[in-house]
Amino acid sequence: MTQRLIIFLGPPGAGKGTQAERYTEYKLLAHISTGVLLRDHVESRTELGLSAKEILDSGDLVPDNLVISMLQERLDALEESDGAILDGFPRTIPQAQSLDSLKNKIEIVAVVVFEVNKEVLIQRMLERGRSDDNEETIKQRFEVYKKETDPLIKFYKDNNLIYINGAGKEEEVFNELRKKLDPFLE
Repeated sequence: MTQRLIIFLGPPGAGKGTQAERYTEYKLLAHISTGVLLRDHVESRTELGLSAKEILDSGDLVPDNLVISMLQERLDALEESDGAILDGFPRTIPQAQSLDSLKNKIEIVAVVVFEVNKEVLIQRMLERGRSDDNEETIKQRFEVYKKETDPLIKFYKDNNLIYINGAGKEEEVFNELRKKLDPFLE
């Protein structure tokens, strides 16, 4: 069975997770957040979690091989699903290429890019109050995003790219997302 995937891209704090939760409930899809998977491992103090904690606290990205093995495990558990939203993966060109290696198992239906300016992102992340969210770490994550993840927009140029203004109120962003993404799932 081919797994239908929608990829959510955007800088940290752009609302990808919030909108992924809402949209997966609306369309009865699976929500795969690598950030949540990683935080669960950190909280459970698994071997992966202990390795990832130091990397996450510095604002850097967890190595591809760890994220890819977690994702593969999660996708394998979704055999009966009608599809999934990938939130936080891929973050780099090598991760996107590894996802391409699963083409016999997946179909990328659309790539949604959430756009929000840096000042709004910093404020949002400071307000959410996670222990690893301080201004210095947030700025570091934003720079890592610009360097590592922004190039994915060009990588996915031949897919169905959808741009969403993530700076609005949650309901406004969700309505724009439904309007632009729904046609790809019919």
